[in-house]
Amino acid sequence: MGEALVAELDAVLGGGGWDVGATFEGPPPPPGPVRLGRNACYVVLAVLFNEEDEVLLVQEAKAECRGRWYLPAGRMEPGEGIVAAMRREVKEETGLECQPLSLLALEERGPAWIRFAFLARPTGGTLKTLEEADAESLQAVWWAGDPRALPLRAPDILPLLDLAARYRRSPPHPPMLPQELPCAFLCLRLLLTFTNDTGDLWVLLGASGTPHLPVVACGTSPAELHGGLRLPVLRLLRDCLPPAPSPGPLGLLGLQHRAGGPVGADGICFNVVLSIPPASPRVAPPELHVPTFCWWHVEEESLKGRILQRLRATVPIHS
Repeated sequence: MGEALVAELDAVLGGGGWDVGATFEGPPPPPGPVRLGRNACYVVLAVLFNEEDEVLLVQEAKAECRGRWYLPAGRMEPGEGIVAAMRREVKEETGLECQPLSLLALEERGPAWIRFAFLARPTGGTLKTLEEADAESLQAVWWAGDPRALPLRAPDILPLLDLAARYRRSPPHPPMLPQELPCAFLCLRLLLTFTNDTGDLWVLLGASGTPHLPVVACGTSPAELHGGLRLPVLRLLRDCLPPAPSPGPLGLLGLQHRAGGPVGADGICFNVVLSIPPASPRVAPPELHVPTFCWWHVEEESLKGRILQRLRATVPIHS
């Protein structure tokens, strides 16, 4: 394969980004770009610990959950970067400045609602007290005990606290932060692999033009707006590999977003990896039924090793 494909793979495997371009596999993207507040909602959340291993919690000020406790979190604003939004929410709700360390998890309820959960560290500021309560929060505290002892706004932060604790002990994936590259739509760049029992590895490529990792758009029909990020993958497999195999879980390798992107769009490209399990005793990948795709047999050992390693070391996607 060509140098462009190797460069694209190198960028994606390393948590970097690659130009999305204007060509998508499968149905075309929606007619209009993604815009926060109109057809998408992004939420940021941060887990911070201090040197005593206490976790930063905020007491909510909103009427519907006033007095309850949660992690610093809030909605991104149009034209705002993901990391910038996380820092702003932490500052507004806790009084502290922070530095992101890695994305911990991507949570989604259909492609129109996505939450980015970060592990971050404090870098300055002063902890908000009750005397400084405002519409953003009542106060912030460093909490040393079990958060379940507090009246929580919602228990969904407990798995994220467990993820953060495990990451601090032994990171299951390399640090991953958003890359600043423009994208008009919500889409997925797929590193889709097939491995047989003898250790051979194939990668699915888009074969229109220069070989490349396939890119599929999310939310191409009203029915897909609540179908999640996995639905476009299943649709692609159904179209090119009938009968469609059931792939493994999606893992996030990286994501691309630039505030104020094309025509003011707030789109994101998620670079994801997943595998198709072999149907024993299959020794080759399943036959493709459309000419716009091809299987690439990866023979270079170091590249094959990197791909296999990243199959096991990704940021989890929770639907």
